[in-house]
Amino acid sequence: MTETTSTATIVVGTKQTLKLLNEDSLSEVLLAEDADAYVTREIEELALAKNVKITYVESMKKLGKKCQISVGAASAGILKQV
Repeated sequence: MTETTSTATIVVGTKQTLKLLNEDSLSEVLLAEDADAYVTREIEELALAKNVKITYVESMKKLGKKCQISVGAASAGILKQV
């Protein structure tokens, strides 16, 4: 799922975030601190390896709200501005 805010385009979900991180399309990754580690570990490791900024959000619920969706999210990514 892709959401657009006034300043950035955000992708929501582990599969989308991982895919775009592999394509070097993200400027920042958002991870929920209460998400299961097996869900977020690969994203976190890849972001560190690619020197992509990681921002930790307190909960999946708060990350979902930040991404303007009505459910929680374990991870999200902010697309690089072109």
